[in-house]
Amino acid sequence: MTHLQAGLSPETLEKARLELNENPDTLHQDIQEVRDMVITRPDIGFLRTDDAFILRFLRARKFQHFEAFRLLAQYFEYRQQNLDMFKSFKATDPGIKQALKDGFPGGLANLDHYGRKILVLFAANWDQSRYTLVDILRAILLSLEAMIEDPELQVNGFVLIIDWSNFTFKQASKLTPSMLRLAIEGLQV
Repeated sequence: MTHLQAGLSPETLEKARLELNENPDTLHQDIQEVRDMVITRPDIGFLRTDDAFILRFLRARKFQHFEAFRLLAQYFEYRQQNLDMFKSFKATDPGIKQALKDGFPGGLANLDHYGRKILVLFAANWDQSRYTLVDILRAILLSLEAMIEDPELQVNGFVLIIDWSNFTFKQASKLTPSMLRLAIEGLQV
């Protein structure tokens, strides 16, 4: 076990080995292979290439180096293409703060039977007079950024449940194709 795997339970270490192809003997080499691909994309500003950060992407793509690099590149491309969304990207931003206070997203205390974190969104709770749909998306992305710091969640993942019941036509009118695209791209990355 390397320092990058410290804090993982024995069960999660075994899951990482079996399901994600994570090998402590080649972990640093795997990370370096992804890091070496960064120079192939000089058009992207890779703001982080430290071991722990790259490891997230390797785990997300089951240690397939090229796929992990593609995801890393997409992550930074999305952030570069949507600079306005990431200005004041912190919980104290008024729109993000209000969305978080209203439970966008809400997290359940218990994990599911696979060890995944469960996030819940009640779409009808969106108060359009206090914050925008972009604020909700920013709150979700900020929450995911914070959660993915946890190595256990990197291995086990999370589930996002959205309850659309009682979602009004007025609320739905804000779901433009460009807004939906922005949300889908952000959540995929």
